[in-house]
Amino acid sequence: MSTQTLIYLFVGLSFAMYIGIAIWSRAASTKDFYIAGGGVNPVVNGMATAADWMSAASFISMAGIIAFSGYDASVYLMGWTGGYVMLALLLAPYLRKFGQFTVPDFIGTRYYSKAARVVAVICLIFISFTYIAGQMRGVGIVFSRFLDVPITMGVIIGMAIVFVYAVLGGMKGITYTQVAQYCVLIFAYMVPAFFISFLLTDNPIPQLGLGSTVNDGSGLYVLQKLDLVLQDMGFGAYTDGSKSMIDVFCITAALMIGTAGLPHVIVRFFTVPKASDARKSAGWALVFIALLYTTAPAVGAFARLNFIDSVQDQDYATAPAWFKNWEANDLIAWRDKNGDGKMQLGNGDPFKGAPEFDEVAGASGERVVKNDAADDNVNEVYVDRDIMVLANPEIANLPGWVIALVAAGGLAAALSTAAGLLLVISSSISHDLLKQTFRPRITEKGELLAARLAATAAIVVAGYLGIYPPGWVAQVVAFAFGLAAASLFPAIFMGIFSKRMNREGAIAGMVTGLTFTFLYIGWFKLWSPASNIAANWLFGISPEGIGVIGMVLNFAVAITVAKFTSAPPAEVGKLVDNIRVPRLS
Repeated sequence: MSTQTLIYLFVGLSFAMYIGIAIWSRAASTKDFYIAGGGVNPVVNGMATAADWMSAASFISMAGIIAFSGYDASVYLMGWTGGYVMLALLLAPYLRKFGQFTVPDFIGTRYYSKAARVVAVICLIFISFTYIAGQMRGVGIVFSRFLDVPITMGVIIGMAIVFVYAVLGGMKGITYTQVAQYCVLIFAYMVPAFFISFLLTDNPIPQLGLGSTVNDGSGLYVLQKLDLVLQDMGFGAYTDGSKSMIDVFCITAALMIGTAGLPHVIVRFFTVPKASDARKSAGWALVFIALLYTTAPAVGAFARLNFIDSVQDQDYATAPAWFKNWEANDLIAWRDKNGDGKMQLGNGDPFKGAPEFDEVAGASGERVVKNDAADDNVNEVYVDRDIMVLANPEIANLPGWVIALVAAGGLAAALSTAAGLLLVISSSISHDLLKQTFRPRITEKGELLAARLAATAAIVVAGYLGIYPPGWVAQVVAFAFGLAAASLFPAIFMGIFSKRMNREGAIAGMVTGLTFTFLYIGWFKLWSPASNIAANWLFGISPEGIGVIGMVLNFAVAITVAKFTSAPPAEVGKLVDNIRVPRLS
């Protein structure tokens, strides 16, 4: 059976399974749609949380960034892993004890204000749409290569699949679909990692293989060889970083703190029966997440070594099949600068700006780019970082069924998180804006219909953002974490741990943090990308890390405003005490 046939088979079977689960567990009430009925087993919820958490950024993009950025990419590992621990220990049990449907529900009730609820919804929508852009981009990349369709069409197909099981099943359908998706994605991530680790180091455990010697007779450890190879090609050492200490600190902190403000992860802890189950499901989720996150550094290092070995000084005319496959989808390119017909890797950009591909062949047979003015450096190869995990099995000449498995896993990772985000958006609109704010007399049937309509509209917007994303998948997701750190986290944290924080302070803080962070990211990434250099950053902090400053501003403004305005009502103090006092449950 050919590799392409296996890909169609694996992807088709996985989609059929997701849709079947959604139909089987279709939501019949708003409680089913919002929190899966509130009776999900902690182990099941832990697995669903892990799938919700490990998005396209984790599966597709993180190891790709590690492969090309080395030490600098450690911020993603530290920030996302540490952030989940913070969420599990600091916020999740208290929010579950509160017992409502959504994050804006908590903020609206805790701050006794419809305005606070509306501001929280606005923050949530900004965060969720930024995040979901990365997921849909990941879906498009997988479809474009493995199903041989353009990225735009791939995004549209992904939108259709998510529509079926997110709109029909709600949180109930999504929960059990995510369990299946976790099994698919973790198996798809680990199997090629085992293969490649064994091929490179004779050690099948990738976490141990990363610290082993390469089996080429050199006696060098994996990272030693990678350092030497890259330095010989004009790059910096793989194990050295180029980011400033303050930027590393801020990006890591923004990712950690932003995790604790991510609404689609927080809402998962509302689906278990009691607060003690929220802690248990958080622990199980951490175990499931650790399987992938401890493997990612090895996958990144192995991918970079294999990529260099497969491409460097190879004749383009006899380039490996995987190169031509990804080139056909405009995700890798070669420009013969010196006219020798060979592909050379080096430090620098092969093109001035992103390449715009043409179907016309160049003098050496390469895909000609419309923007063909080359920078004055030796690098002739352009590669989209997001393809490295997906291309890794092909580069390593692994069996076709492994390639098909990775395709199914990449789609599972992207679709699982996209569905969770879409549900958060739809529930915020139908429950928080309609039911709790503007149409309190709406029937349950009308609210459920509104939730499904809102999810449909959100899917359309998400698809557009997936077709025109403002960066690589992991970059886009990092911006969402920054927005969450600057807006929702301080309001949630102070709502739990400060009786004195009032509605005026919370609203002013959220507006300040969100506005500052969004404008900073928008300026450097959307409106003036040419100015996105370290010399122009505030305090040397990149857009990925600016959420920390937004958070500080949020706290400062909220505390100041609360100090000069009236204290919350007495019943709010009782609510805070009720959330924080432990129970034997």
